[in-house]
Amino acid sequence: MDVPVPRFSVIVPAYQVQAYLHACLESVLSQSYPDLEVIVVDDCSPDACGAIADEFAARDPRVRAVHLPDNQGLGPARNAGLERASGDYLVFLDGDDTLTPGALGAVADRIKETGEPDVLVYDYARTYWTGETVRNQAAAHLTEQGPAPFRLTDRPGLLNLLMVAWNKAVRREFAEREGFAFPPGYYEDTPWTYPVLMTAGSVATLDRVCVHYRQRRRGSILGTPSERHLDVFDQYDRVFAFLEARMETGIETHPESRPGTPPELSPELSRWRPVLYRRMADHLTTVYTRPDRLPRSLRAEFLRRARVHCRRYRVPGAPAPLPVRLRHALLRLGLRRTYAALRLASALRRRTAKGTAALLNAARTGTLRLHYRVQRCLPLRADRAVFAVDGGRGYGRDPGALEEAFRRLAPHVRTAWAADPAHHHTVPPGTRRLAPGTAAHWTALARSRYLVRDSAFDAGLVRRRGQILVQTQNGTPLKHMGLDLQERPAAARGTDFARLLRDVDSWDYVVSANLHSTLTWERVHPGGYTTLEYGQPRTDVLQRATASDVARLRETLGIPEGTVAILYAPTHRDYRRTQRTALDLERVVRRLGPRFMVLARAHPRHGGPLAASGGRVLDVSDHPHVESLCLASDALVTDYSALMFDYAGLDRPIVIHADEPEAYGAARGTYFDLGSFPPGAIARDEDELIGVFAGGDWHGARSARLRAAFRERFCPYDDGRAADRVVRRVVLGERDHPPVVPLAARRPAPSAAASLVRAPLATVPQPAGPRTVTDSL
Repeated sequence: MDVPVPRFSVIVPAYQVQAYLHACLESVLSQSYPDLEVIVVDDCSPDACGAIADEFAARDPRVRAVHLPDNQGLGPARNAGLERASGDYLVFLDGDDTLTPGALGAVADRIKETGEPDVLVYDYARTYWTGETVRNQAAAHLTEQGPAPFRLTDRPGLLNLLMVAWNKAVRREFAEREGFAFPPGYYEDTPWTYPVLMTAGSVATLDRVCVHYRQRRRGSILGTPSERHLDVFDQYDRVFAFLEARMETGIETHPESRPGTPPELSPELSRWRPVLYRRMADHLTTVYTRPDRLPRSLRAEFLRRARVHCRRYRVPGAPAPLPVRLRHALLRLGLRRTYAALRLASALRRRTAKGTAALLNAARTGTLRLHYRVQRCLPLRADRAVFAVDGGRGYGRDPGALEEAFRRLAPHVRTAWAADPAHHHTVPPGTRRLAPGTAAHWTALARSRYLVRDSAFDAGLVRRRGQILVQTQNGTPLKHMGLDLQERPAAARGTDFARLLRDVDSWDYVVSANLHSTLTWERVHPGGYTTLEYGQPRTDVLQRATASDVARLRETLGIPEGTVAILYAPTHRDYRRTQRTALDLERVVRRLGPRFMVLARAHPRHGGPLAASGGRVLDVSDHPHVESLCLASDALVTDYSALMFDYAGLDRPIVIHADEPEAYGAARGTYFDLGSFPPGAIARDEDELIGVFAGGDWHGARSARLRAAFRERFCPYDDGRAADRVVRRVVLGERDHPPVVPLAARRPAPSAAASLVRAPLATVPQPAGPRTVTDSL
């Protein structure tokens, strides 16, 4: 009987990585793409690696444990895995690294899209013991734009990537036909990756982080001083010997062949020698200059051998910037003392530049402070207003809604928006653009009558007599805020509560969306301000949008007609040093079928995209307006994000993915039990979430009843006129406003998915009008 061939053979060499091997193997076996085999090669490790490999092999038939009789090194250990591999593609993973969730599924999809290339190159991120994750800085070379597959001659920039085996999937038949194997010694990746890329008849890329490359605090092989670092010379001898052999036989390193056909003959291949020479010189320079590589006694020997290699393999035609050419020349000439002197001079120059920059920055800060004090002595401008949001981001949210209402209802007031220059393009044409920290910005803060913000006002701001400071907050509070964070150190993150209270004392008005928000803000931000319980201004656009607006937004985002678009927007987890996605979104949409797609929106503090865009998953983290995403979607999936309160006003389905409720409650705390009073269906894990959508509970009658009760409590003023009420009260002095449109009478823009079915909402009582509450604390 024929044994089915797995799609991937994942080869994991293991030597003294017992503390990390569990996580490594779990990251492979938990992949949503199950068609794989795992070959764990115990390189006669003196720790528990062999036992761990046997443990996984006993519990999962996809795992095979291989035990070498003696320690042979990383290269031979990988070769032992190669000899036993049966998958279509070879994937290498070091025993202390991990695959990211959904990585193999993305790799499989990309391989299929690009016609089964010989090599697929994907991205990685370094993960540090501090919890920090940093993506590969050369990721731009992995762009998927342009034809694919391609040859290395079409995109030679791929040689600038880190030359390792674990950021590539290699077609096994191609590797076996060419006889590729890993040599012994350190830097064994070098004689594998260069020949593989140069020989491949077809190459493709995947612009997605698939591997987390662990940066161990101590104990890594390359981070340990040893004479074994001299092996780098033998490895480059092998690379150039491979090239010479191919040139002598006339075999093209980029045959235009389909899988399974031998390479064709072609002219000389000398075009790669300059490129390889430069890469070798760069690599040797790195090894020589890193303090954790070479013992002091070997530095002279290393430089002597580097001189020999550079002279042996140097050829003209490798363009490089002047500093790089200078380093290569010093290496080639073996000028060790000159090299050391220049490095010292460079370090002194950097230190001098850093000190000079600090002095200039201090002088600039002092000048701006003096400028601000002078401006505060000048008359206040009653026709000026400055708006900003947290983090210097672009136009939008509550301050954006109020700025638009200022221009419409109080046109005599000239408005300005303070944001980082990168976000100035989001500011409307009629609004002045300011860059925080500039003289113009401090002038505006000193002389404008109205200052509006959704977070703490600028440090150093002094509220003048006659100025009006409006604090909009940042949505309805679910998680603990303000003074309540004093007992939540993981969430407080060094918050200066004395400064917080000084900021609160400068507020004149606080905008509140509902009674729950009013009671919470007045307790956690005690001050002498006036609370304007008028609704959330940023939700006005949700109420005023029309069906044609929704259709236009969906078309802009590329949402196919009739598709159910799910907006996935999780919140930030304070108790995690690094943020991760709780859902495998590719698996979710695959299980739900072609009728569904996901719009993935990362929290601003997430530090990057939430998911890789592809297929029916679209990352919209960089979209400037979350309100537009709400309008374009048919349902919201979130965990503990305040976005649920805004979305509820749309009267569209909300599903709560309540993962880790105990951890979130302990670290951050919530003001009410979301499980007892949800806005819709609740799923506690990924499979339950899939079941909620697959079974139709997400838009059923029970979901509608829960949403109606939620809207009654948290959306009483969401009628599209909250910003108008604030401006009429603060700027025009009006205290009597038109009555709020009753909840049952509101008709927000409908969802665009043709198949979306809603149960009718019950009529619920509404407040007679907005309340104004004065806090007397």
